[in-house]
Amino acid sequence: MSPHRQPPALPQPAPAKVALSTVSVYPESPAAAFEIASRLGYDGLEVMVMSDAVSQDVDAIKRLVDTYEIPVVAVHAPCLLVTQRVWGTDPWVKLVRSKEVAESLGADTVVVHPPFRWQRDYGRDFVRGLARMGDETDVRFAVENMYPWRARSRELAAYAPGWDVRDEDYSFTTLDLSHTAVSGSDALEMARDFDDALVHIHLTDGTGAARDEHLIPGRGNQPCGPLLEHLAQRGFGGSVVVEVSTRKATNRASREADLAESLAFARLHLVAQ
Repeated sequence: MSPHRQPPALPQPAPAKVALSTVSVYPESPAAAFEIASRLGYDGLEVMVMSDAVSQDVDAIKRLVDTYEIPVVAVHAPCLLVTQRVWGTDPWVKLVRSKEVAESLGADTVVVHPPFRWQRDYGRDFVRGLARMGDETDVRFAVENMYPWRARSRELAAYAPGWDVRDEDYSFTTLDLSHTAVSGSDALEMARDFDDALVHIHLTDGTGAARDEHLIPGRGNQPCGPLLEHLAQRGFGGSVVVEVSTRKATNRASREADLAESLAFARLHLVAQ
């Protein structure tokens, strides 16, 4: 090789996809999330299954995909307190339905929370059962880090096996930065501990308050930028989903400005240095 010739540059991995959670436009509808995400230039949507009819209807979601020409990359199973009766009360049925919706939409991930402590049978078999379900599909069940509940300075164990999903052997995980803020966890350390099991990010922020804030990234104290830069450097191939609260937005323009800012933040930090 000539002493003046530089070796060819190694190809850089493609930046991770940046998607928008449908819950990020609440109290507006999932249809509004598709319209906003398409116009702002998001790469896809994560559909959070809630009590509204559209989020539960795969045919309605397919029509939104076709109308706005934007894919669904993930489905968030109905495992919140407010969705305990969505798709019945059996948590395993909810996961099967979520998997079927993901397969129908071409999404590769179902996001799921650890069981609540009072779901004793579900919690007892959760780790093994999830592994069995994972063997039957290409869809990844990505278990999300949660946080301890607090009341009057007391800490309550609300989840079983537990809120810190590092304590169990899950094949796939989701890292949520509002949840790390509430739990007081080091988000970068958690990402490193997850290693290759980390396939999904909920990009948001928090201040360390006892409540789950879901702030616009960069407005709290979580290492949102350094985390995305870390992921870019390791060639992260999963999805980064903006899951923020815009409930206090006074109008559509204000909500869209927050979501545009979140997308710009993600794209800025997802470029490998």
